[in-house]
Amino acid sequence: MPSLPPSPSAIRVSDLGANAQHRFALRPDATACIEIAATLGFTGLRKLNFEGLLRPMGRDDWALEAKLGATVVQDCVVTLEPVTTRIDTDVHRVFARDFEDPQEPEAEMPEDDAVQALGAWIDPEAVMIEALSIAAPDFPRKDGAELGQMVYTAPGAKAMTDADARPFAGLAELKTSLEKDDDEAG
Repeated sequence: MPSLPPSPSAIRVSDLGANAQHRFALRPDATACIEIAATLGFTGLRKLNFEGLLRPMGRDDWALEAKLGATVVQDCVVTLEPVTTRIDTDVHRVFARDFEDPQEPEAEMPEDDAVQALGAWIDPEAVMIEALSIAAPDFPRKDGAELGQMVYTAPGAKAMTDADARPFAGLAELKTSLEKDDDEAG
């Protein structure tokens, strides 16, 4: 019984010609973009486009080379206002038959994180979503948005600022006052 593809865009490796390239083009519709945006925590996603090709590498491995384009809308980490980012990036992955994923929790990361295990399917949609997640800003910030300084203290006490919390803040004040005394004396 044949296994089901992980997505409609998935390509069965056994159907790929050993000496031929396979082109693909994904342009998810508005409904799919809404679902992908919700999955990735975006407030909006437009103009999502993922085009590329799969080409054989040696006897058993495959390389995916593609171009990802999208317009992502996220909440500003400071103001919560919408921040729109245009993403245009190249995506490269290698699917290797002899790739071994370390099972140990403290295993070293491989030098090339673009290499993945080759299974029965290569799924350009999954690669597209992963690449979009990586390319989107981790902390989107609206132009000019800055974090203010919050100061809390007990009533009647002097508020402690970030500058006061630095270990050598008192020494800096002492140095400044000594330099001021030297200037007045000389």
